[in-house]
Amino acid sequence: MAKSEKVIPYLFTHYNNVVKSEMQKKFNIKNTMSIPKLEKVVINMGIGDAREHSNSLKNAVEELSLITGQKPIITHAKNAISNFKIRQGDPVGISVTLRKEKMYEFLHRFIAVATPRIRDFRGLPPRGFDGRGNYNFGLTEQIVFPEIDYDKVEKIRGMNITIVTNAKTDEESYYLLTVLGMPIRAKSFASENEPNEAE
Repeated sequence: MAKSEKVIPYLFTHYNNVVKSEMQKKFNIKNTMSIPKLEKVVINMGIGDAREHSNSLKNAVEELSLITGQKPIITHAKNAISNFKIRQGDPVGISVTLRKEKMYEFLHRFIAVATPRIRDFRGLPPRGFDGRGNYNFGLTEQIVFPEIDYDKVEKIRGMNITIVTNAKTDEESYYLLTVLGMPIRAKSFASENEPNEAE
């Protein structure tokens, strides 16, 4: 039986064919090896009720596995938090780190399929950049991903998504992500190198 050919993700092709040259022109980058690129995508989902409800952790793992195509790791509480009845070592969340093809496939599905399903969506917030080339944002519902069968959902859960790049500034990261197609609302960079003024 012939080995199936490896499918190159659309977003990776778009990065090579369009984004790299756009970045090079925009930031006057001489060395093509210095063009900013995606490194990984980290998805975290909190499971605050995992200890009281045994199915919560199992269901969340299944759902995030469907969404990302990769099995999550379980994160545990490093310290006890009495107000939330959490003991040290209790499972409190799950996390997936996507790289290479899976990273590009996930982002393409998020851009093309998930965001149109977000209610009253007006773009992702532009304040999620951390000054080190990374962008962080949250989703309130896992059901925006079509892999999730709404009728089988036990509980609506949100998630936090961090896109890690090797860009050196917020402006480079913003331009990289928006040219890739991430629907981030407009952000001004004109005053980033000027003295801060009170907002």
